[in-house]
Amino acid sequence: MTVRVGILGATGAVGQRFIQLLEDHPTFELAAVTASAESAGKTYREAAKWRVDTPIPEDVAEMEVSTTEPGSVPDDVDLLFSSLPSGAAASVEPDFLEAGYVVSSNSSNDRMAEDVPLTIPEINPEHLELIDVQRDERGWDGALVKNPNCSTITMVPTLAALDRFGLEVANVSTLQAVSGAGYSGVTSMEIIDNAIPHIGGEEEKMETESRKLLGEFDGASVTLHDADVTASCNRIPTIDGHLENVFAELAEDPTPEDVREAMREQPSADLPSSPDQFIKVFGDDEPERPQPRLDRTYADGMGVVAGGVQTTSGGVKYNCLAHNTIRGAAGASLLNGELLVEDGWI
Repeated sequence: MTVRVGILGATGAVGQRFIQLLEDHPTFELAAVTASAESAGKTYREAAKWRVDTPIPEDVAEMEVSTTEPGSVPDDVDLLFSSLPSGAAASVEPDFLEAGYVVSSNSSNDRMAEDVPLTIPEINPEHLELIDVQRDERGWDGALVKNPNCSTITMVPTLAALDRFGLEVANVSTLQAVSGAGYSGVTSMEIIDNAIPHIGGEEEKMETESRKLLGEFDGASVTLHDADVTASCNRIPTIDGHLENVFAELAEDPTPEDVREAMREQPSADLPSSPDQFIKVFGDDEPERPQPRLDRTYADGMGVVAGGVQTTSGGVKYNCLAHNTIRGAAGASLLNGELLVEDGWI
């Protein structure tokens, strides 16, 4: 089965990752790339200042960039991946949904909307059934699915593993790479020899999205998980890879090995881009891992890495890491697209 796909906002940092991940994909065939009016009509090579560490696929390089509106995307495109800025996505995505397109979006708008699935395929695939609610309430022929923020997606798989011990509180401090802000998001004069202890809106996203992802779906709505989640988000001068220090309080008292085993046993998904082992966990003989430079490309950047597991008076503390523009952005939307196909929504 071949599914024709398009990318909304294809020339940006996340759009370029989409193109990289779609090359030689077993199911998806890239059929359309869109960008701003200034880029429309140009070849992709002309429109995109390519910054990914592999060459532009030649067939994509010569594709003509379209404007980001339904009339510019072929009718036979089955699935759209959105990497638009949230403001643009909020105004543009509904037009595509009303036109009948299915959109797997990395944009932050509508993630917490009650009828929009916020999905990590390995964690809460059943939340896709909110699409039926969404279509009934909004009258769309299409469907909108969101993946979480890049910092959220790094932590939540580990929290899902801990929930078997009764997750009650999660406090996290992040060390986030500059690529999470986009190419021009943080200047070199701001970040070199520095750390910035604030990322606008990031803490609220982690605190709310985590509870929705871990929440229970009853067939009509999602009840947020009752854990108390608090985040402190910091930008550091690494290029890729978000490292996070998590302190979790649990109802039970697992040993460090219990925690490591629970994380290792967190199931992966049976999808083309899923890692064989979702969470890689370092033992207590390597307390200095994970590290962004050494571990961000685990499972081609699609997995999560954890380590430094220790017990505390009320629970555990540990570190976790994921590649923020692969697993945390384009790769997350790609997996949601694969799940949409697997579950028959496309």
